[in-house]
Amino acid sequence: MKKEVLVVLGSPNSPSGELSDISISRLDYCLDLYSAGKLILCTGGWGEHFNISDEAHAVYSKRYLMENGVSENDFLDLALSKNTVDDAIKVKDILSKLDDYNATLITSDFHLERVKLIFEEILKDIRFEFLGVPCAVEGDQLERIISHEKKAIKLITENGLYW
Repeated sequence: MKKEVLVVLGSPNSPSGELSDISISRLDYCLDLYSAGKLILCTGGWGEHFNISDEAHAVYSKRYLMENGVSENDFLDLALSKNTVDDAIKVKDILSKLDDYNATLITSDFHLERVKLIFEEILKDIRFEFLGVPCAVEGDQLERIISHEKKAIKLITENGLYW
């Protein structure tokens, strides 16, 4: 029987480690899909744009999921990444240790196009189901995020992943 793996991409948290609404929306979606025996892989290390706290973002994510009923036995190693390309590289390394599994990747709806570009290039041999969680932000903040995504996608399509 194939294992089910839920990959939750990291997103911002406060300097004190409080998860953002974006993070919580992704993690709550993971909880909706989770049942005992499914495996969870959380991503996110440190970076000026998303986490300057003492602990890795993935640690906060794992803690949140465990506080909401996920068994510690159902976690894979944490992918202590610094950006989305690094997410894909580290996820590939962790998943390479598994046999016979289905992978579902959870991110935000505004991030989905870029995630697909990156993961389909770096993890060519792994078929993912990509899920974009409805955005937990609006207004000026959403406009800034969408602008950032468009610029990043343009850089990728023009220059490849490792610009």
